[in-house]
Amino acid sequence: MKSEKLSRRDFVGSAAAFAGFAVVPRHVLGGAGNTSPSEKLNIAAIGAGGRGAGDIGEVSSENIVALCDVDDRQAAGTFKQYPNAKKYKDFRVMLDKEDKNIDAVIVATPDHVHAVATMAAIKRGKHVYCEKPLAHCIYEVRKVTEAARAAGVATQLGNQGQASESARLVAEYIRGGVLGKVREVHSWCNRWISQRGLNRPGDSPAVPEGLDWDLWLGPRKARPYHPVYLPFTWRGWWDFGTGVLGDIGCHQFAPIWRALEPGYPVSVEACSSGVNEETAPLASIIRYDFPARGEMPAFKLNWYDGGLMPARPTELKEGLRFGGADDNLYIGDEGKMLSHRLLPDERNAEYGKPARIYERSPGHHKEWLIACKGGPKAGSNFDISGPMAEVVLLGNIAVKMGQKMYEKGMKLYYDGPAMKITNLEEANKYIRDDYRPGWEL
Repeated sequence: MKSEKLSRRDFVGSAAAFAGFAVVPRHVLGGAGNTSPSEKLNIAAIGAGGRGAGDIGEVSSENIVALCDVDDRQAAGTFKQYPNAKKYKDFRVMLDKEDKNIDAVIVATPDHVHAVATMAAIKRGKHVYCEKPLAHCIYEVRKVTEAARAAGVATQLGNQGQASESARLVAEYIRGGVLGKVREVHSWCNRWISQRGLNRPGDSPAVPEGLDWDLWLGPRKARPYHPVYLPFTWRGWWDFGTGVLGDIGCHQFAPIWRALEPGYPVSVEACSSGVNEETAPLASIIRYDFPARGEMPAFKLNWYDGGLMPARPTELKEGLRFGGADDNLYIGDEGKMLSHRLLPDERNAEYGKPARIYERSPGHHKEWLIACKGGPKAGSNFDISGPMAEVVLLGNIAVKMGQKMYEKGMKLYYDGPAMKITNLEEANKYIRDDYRPGWEL
């Protein structure tokens, strides 16, 4: 029989959902027996340097009670900033020892640790904010999404742009019909993410003082330490990261998912340069085919990285910059839109702003904090961002199978609900990762 004695964390998130993002007075929620949305959460972080430091700073209005990082060098600044927080290297130890003191957890590790850390927090009933792309493989994303839903915890993916004004304007233009039926979207990122097109190094330098290399590897097979893998360049190594698409796709695709609600694609194909078994390609083009949805027609989503771009739209005047380092181009039966700007500029000026149909965000991290305290679900909660992250990671499978596909003259056909590629069995080995003992989901 479950004990009737409840800890503070059992109350957090128990208040009934309320409309909008307002702070509700305690008396509205039933007095002293409930946690007010104005009460502070006790938050722990797994990954305290780099992006984790930024996430922690965004929620520093709450109580930062525990910090975990495998690398003392990267976490030093954050550790100093929060001297009263308990410090750990192994998140499993932290979650066990601090279980009663933690309401919510930030996961800001390299991609290959996202799922095991997030799942460990969810199993303990903690709310979770996890950096994109949520997990390292499709299977992990699905399992984490399902677990969060079953546990009823508040979640948010770290794709901050989803909370922006521009993301809402994109959806409002498209839902307002200004482009007609959207049948094609081009998305790209040409920023430098990490070294790619490399083979595994043959030497094995000494592990720096303060870094627990075995814990950094987490669920991955043992390999010698090398500085080529970290602190940031892990993103380009398939065992640890998910390439440019994995790093940026969840940012770029967020307005597309809000506007078009694409679901799972029926097929995907890719062509790349410099891809190998160790690292992501130097450049790639990935094409997804999505089916019709209700009154929305089938459409194609094309991804580019490594300096590759779609054709410059003829509606864009000479001398005007074509997008930026990353952008989206939407093509409909009745017009085009670059980011949230109609083309040509004259049409943008004539139409003006679209009718407002979406609530504006109080801030990406703030959405999550409000959800943790019983408010509405955050805009990139795992039920929304999980399926999108699966599609992002499916693109990487197409990259890895690119040569095989072209040898056979095919693209990959995908059964999304079943998480299965139906026409090339070999590709399914990338749906699910392997784990070292002690690091399973």
